[in-house]
Amino acid sequence: MAQCVQSVQELIPDSFVPCVAALCSDEAERLTRLNHLSFAELLKPFSRLTSEVHMRDPNNQLHVIKNLKIAVSNIITQPPQPGAIRKLLNDVVSGSQPAEGLVANVITAGDYDLNISATTPWFESYRETFLQSMPASDHEFLNHYLACMLVASSSEAEPVEQFSKLSQEQHRIQHNSDCSYPKWFIPNTLKYYVLLHDASAGDEQRAESIYEEMKQKYGTQGCYLLKINSRTSNRASDEQIPDPWSQYLQKNSIQNQESYEDGHCTITSNKNSDSNLLSLDGLDNEVKVDGLPNNFRAHPLQLDPSGDPSNSIDGPDHVKSASSLHETKKANTGIIHGACLTLTDHDRIRQFIQEFTFRGLLPHIEKTIRQLNDQLISRKGLSRSLFSATKKWFSGSKVPEKSINELKNTSGLLYPPEAPELQIRKMADLCFLVQHYDLAYSCYHTAKKDFLNDQAMLYAAGALEMAAVSAFLQPGAPRPYPAHYMDTAIQTYRDICKNMVLAERCVLLSAEILKSQGKYSEAAALLIRLTSEDSDLRSALLLEQAAHCFINMKSPMVRKYAFHMILAGHRFSKAGQKKHALRCYCQAMQVYKGKGWSLAEDHINFTIGRQSYTLRQLDNAVSAFRHILINESKQSAAQQGAFLREYLYVYKNVSQLSPDGPLPQLPLPYINSSATRVFFGHDRRPADGEKQAATHISLDQEYDSESSQQWRELEEQVVAVVNKGVIPSNFHPTQYCLNSYSDNSRFPLAVVEEPITVEVAFRNPLKVPLLLTDLSLLWKFQPKDFSGKDNEEVKELVTDELEKIGTEVISEFVINSEESKVARLKLFPHHIGELHILGVVYNLGTIQGSMAVDGIGALPGCHTGKHFLSMSVRGRQDLEIQGPRLNNTKEEKTSIKYGPDRRLDPIITEEMPLLEVFFIHFPTGLLCGEIRKAYVEFVNVSKCPLTGLKVVSKRPEFFTFGGNTAILTPLSPSASENCSAYKTVVTDSTSVCTALISSASSVDFGIGIGSQPEVIPVPLPDTVLLPGASVQLPMWLRGPDEEGVHEINFLFYYESVKKQPKIRHRILRHTAVICTSRSLNVRATVCRSNSLEDEEGRGGNMLVFVDVENTNTSEAGVKEFHIVQVSSSSKHWKLQKSVNLSENKDAKLASREKGKFCFKAIRCKEKEVATQSSEKYTFADIIFGNEQIVSSASPCADFFYRSLSSEFKKPQAQLSLHTEKQSVEDAVRLIQKCNEVDLNIVVLWKAYVVEDSKQLILEGQHHVILRTIGKEAFSYPQKQEPPEMELLKFFRPENTTVSSRPSVEQLSNLIKTSLHYPESFNHPFHQKSLCLVPVTLLLSNCSKADVDVIVDLRHKTTSPEALEIHGSFTWLGQTQYKLQLKSQEIHSLQLKACFVHTGVYNLGTPRVFAKLSDQVTVFETSQQNSMPALIIITNV
Repeated sequence: MAQCVQSVQELIPDSFVPCVAALCSDEAERLTRLNHLSFAELLKPFSRLTSEVHMRDPNNQLHVIKNLKIAVSNIITQPPQPGAIRKLLNDVVSGSQPAEGLVANVITAGDYDLNISATTPWFESYRETFLQSMPASDHEFLNHYLACMLVASSSEAEPVEQFSKLSQEQHRIQHNSDCSYPKWFIPNTLKYYVLLHDASAGDEQRAESIYEEMKQKYGTQGCYLLKINSRTSNRASDEQIPDPWSQYLQKNSIQNQESYEDGHCTITSNKNSDSNLLSLDGLDNEVKVDGLPNNFRAHPLQLDPSGDPSNSIDGPDHVKSASSLHETKKANTGIIHGACLTLTDHDRIRQFIQEFTFRGLLPHIEKTIRQLNDQLISRKGLSRSLFSATKKWFSGSKVPEKSINELKNTSGLLYPPEAPELQIRKMADLCFLVQHYDLAYSCYHTAKKDFLNDQAMLYAAGALEMAAVSAFLQPGAPRPYPAHYMDTAIQTYRDICKNMVLAERCVLLSAEILKSQGKYSEAAALLIRLTSEDSDLRSALLLEQAAHCFINMKSPMVRKYAFHMILAGHRFSKAGQKKHALRCYCQAMQVYKGKGWSLAEDHINFTIGRQSYTLRQLDNAVSAFRHILINESKQSAAQQGAFLREYLYVYKNVSQLSPDGPLPQLPLPYINSSATRVFFGHDRRPADGEKQAATHISLDQEYDSESSQQWRELEEQVVAVVNKGVIPSNFHPTQYCLNSYSDNSRFPLAVVEEPITVEVAFRNPLKVPLLLTDLSLLWKFQPKDFSGKDNEEVKELVTDELEKIGTEVISEFVINSEESKVARLKLFPHHIGELHILGVVYNLGTIQGSMAVDGIGALPGCHTGKHFLSMSVRGRQDLEIQGPRLNNTKEEKTSIKYGPDRRLDPIITEEMPLLEVFFIHFPTGLLCGEIRKAYVEFVNVSKCPLTGLKVVSKRPEFFTFGGNTAILTPLSPSASENCSAYKTVVTDSTSVCTALISSASSVDFGIGIGSQPEVIPVPLPDTVLLPGASVQLPMWLRGPDEEGVHEINFLFYYESVKKQPKIRHRILRHTAVICTSRSLNVRATVCRSNSLEDEEGRGGNMLVFVDVENTNTSEAGVKEFHIVQVSSSSKHWKLQKSVNLSENKDAKLASREKGKFCFKAIRCKEKEVATQSSEKYTFADIIFGNEQIVSSASPCADFFYRSLSSEFKKPQAQLSLHTEKQSVEDAVRLIQKCNEVDLNIVVLWKAYVVEDSKQLILEGQHHVILRTIGKEAFSYPQKQEPPEMELLKFFRPENTTVSSRPSVEQLSNLIKTSLHYPESFNHPFHQKSLCLVPVTLLLSNCSKADVDVIVDLRHKTTSPEALEIHGSFTWLGQTQYKLQLKSQEIHSLQLKACFVHTGVYNLGTPRVFAKLSDQVTVFETSQQNSMPALIIITNV
């Protein structure tokens, strides 16, 4: 239980005090009412004695009484109505609220810190009022009248006669059988005669003489002269007299405004005007009468509390009573009590009470106790006093015989008033009232046994209750508090007697006693036991006290406290005590908050919202309902819908109070601010037939960090080219779409008249759909002009078209249950300046009837049609985006700092050109190497001309716009046979198998020295695209060499003709997705020809072997491939003719077939090579059909050059590294050069495809780049095998220099050797035993330096295999030759071979050593190839 102002030792004696009746004449009442008080009220502040008093017990022992208080009240002949008592208690509780600004106790229990009000004044007021307003009962005498004050005025004509009348009236009330109320303690009631004298107006002498007469008649102990009203009330009050009555009478008996009228009109007043000891500060507007037990039930026609869920209004009667109370309160607030009384009068009243108690009341009580004691002893025939008697005196006696018609009721026997058992109870009660607890306990204990023997359960329960209290209050605590007495009493009252009022009194007293002993657990159990359905107010108060018991335990039980506070709040709410209900729920919320008990939190918040709304605490209500909605609710859909409707209803009321105030922040739906995306520019146009718009950037694309990095690199590449190879320091990549991954540290740039789209990510956490209407962006704009004037305007919604910013409004936006959904909201800037997007503004509502069908499925077509809104409120939500965490400096690393995120603060800049690109007939699938012609349309959709259009791609080998010169670019496709994409020329059949020569410079195709092949200028006519103009350009595409899906990124770069300070250029992106299928694999090798040179090919011939394999497995419907032409392209070499042996001139390859071609290649003539610096390439075409494709024109040459440049990029890095390391050895470099060849082969083909029963002809080309003699090259990229793992070496190798010795392969190519001899030689061995054969050894210097050559003929074949196969022979003549060969010189040596037998001989035995003339090292050149030079010697 909560702390109380009074201790239990003070509380109980104050609750049971001697009761004195007051009966006043009309004149006496008039005198007191001059002070706005009745006589009983006049005495109230002085009713406690200021000094100790003494009396003697029946054993003549002196007994001290401390702090005695008496209760004086006007006689009311009607018992108090249960409804009136109920209402009084309700008013007392509602009038007592926690004081404003009261500092609550902070209790720390475990991980809870709770703010709890330490005291509960409303409970104390309730308890005090309850105990004092208990109706008098027959089974106990504690609140029966012991005495009666008869009050008359000295100003009356015959005061003594008036006293006689009053005495008779009192006798009539007490002894007349019609008047069963009030109750009197004993038949012989003490009458005390009081003469009131008005000191300011009355005759003092007359008063004194009357008083003397009274003393004669009634004795000095039985009368008193009380002088009051020493001053007139209308006199100006110079001195401020204190008002001790206000604390008792502030509302002057709330339930009885007419308490001064005739007794019959004051039925509603409680019997005991001590009920006015209430401290009531304010009244609640809504009053609800609490229920009472059955036997005190109100009239059947009384209005019952309605079944309204909020229980806020309980019918018209209560409203009426509430308003009348208000009026009463207003009327009473200005009243000054005791205006005619001086401080001397106060002392006189105090003295009067002292005199009455000392001389009248206590002697009377003392005498009554003695009489009762004697009476009991004599009646039992005992000689000793009660104190020395044994227990059996009262317990052993039998119950006196009762008459047949004796009274019985449900609680057992009913005694007549004079029954001896009741005399013991009377005596016990008298002893208890004068604090003689020992004697009281003995009497109660004895009476209890008698009552139990007689089965008089009501009497027994009363005796048990008071015995327990007496035992507790006994001085020195001779015995422990018998709690079981109380438990039995409570059970008896409640279950047998059905008297909840008495049971409640027991519980209140016992709980206080247990609490004082620290037995909080038992006290809580007791309090909870008495909660029941019959009285919500009582249950609420007891549950609240039980909760306080739990929190005050040695180890506080926090959750039990919270649970019982919730129960108390619920009962307070049912009892109409809204403020108390709200307080209980708020206190319990401290425990449940943030612990994951979401359903409990929802319930509490909902109730707090309801109660706050009822009490017009609208902000609190909104806050509570907001909490229910924003937490992840686990409620059912129906419940959530109810919560939302309540919230909207409350919100609407709040917003109506201040319609012109700022828009409130709405809690729903959730907005994921960091997921907000901002897009600058128009939406992408959909594809129109064969026209496909550039993909560019749109909000539908997912962010990909890898691709965004690629786009950034492409843009940097093109910017570097435009700025002569340097990226400007102020360059920032263009960002059209800003999201949480982009760099948002700078203010983004938007262009005037181009829309800004903001994508807001909404999430509906509820299981009910939300409907947002009139959804738009909230923004602030500062127009900037060059005069430097700024003016700011904030707009919620724009209606005028001439405004600076146009705002798009979405009329309806439905978010289904638990759905995440994005809304795209647009702004249209019409003026340059600074724009700040603040948030969104919308009406939040629910869809009426959407819960009817399964809650969710009721909304199949939410976006169409106007929904019927059940209720909606206008509000806003701000978009606040936290920037990235800073982590650069030491300070930033050690603290938590965030950078700015400016994606919602764009700067609107001046007009810029806007390009749109459309691709016409753009394929989605190609064969590897296939050439296809498409068209690209460039449209300028802005009001500014654009220039400097370039396209950049990481895959420049994929597309071309044609060469720089018109002659090289073919006309429209229909100009040639079969609509070929190539430039073709019809040839006559005579030129077949010999090469057709043409030449072209790579500069014409944009592949110049030092240029970036990836950056391609778009050949716009006049290089400018005017506003509204469009240009269509042809574009050739070549399928990538690798099969699969390829994403090819194009970035179009363009600038404004008029230079802008803020935006220098703009870009447009396009991603083409091409799926390639396998076609041909081409592999080629080149090797030196061993044949004798003809005069044309001075410097050596080459043989080129080309293998073509059809790897297509009938994918894409390909029937067969035709090789239509093989071309070469080189600065130094050219194909001369085909040396194919087969006569089939048209090479066809069906699926998985392979074809082999052999070509002779010769060096270009010197004059052709001379223009090497101009990047001139010689193209030679060998045709297998009747149509020559001009390989030096677009698009054949374009794709060749592009593949060449991409090929150069790959190995170049390694090559330069290679040469750097070996540049020391010039000899080696020269020897290596002999091994190199730069010959490029282009294989052109046609594929016949059957598609939809139509035959199509596809065409394409493959490139093979030959670098090294004897090494195979491929048209398709080779998969590199990963290097095998090697053991780690932990020692340093001795020789770290790179070996400068060239490889055997390279050396073999330094000097080319070739033997010329007859294949067979006939010799008549029988005539001449030696056969001499002339042999010519041809030595050719392949390098560009002078070479010293040594030819050694002494070499013999040593391998046994060779000896077995070939016979032995001898060279005749000079066995060693030393020669010097000039650059690329050919020298022939005439040799003679000598044979002695017929047979087959290998002539390839000469060893050739060579060295560069200026070098010391000699290298042996191995034989040209391992093929033996065989000669057959036959005998004739």
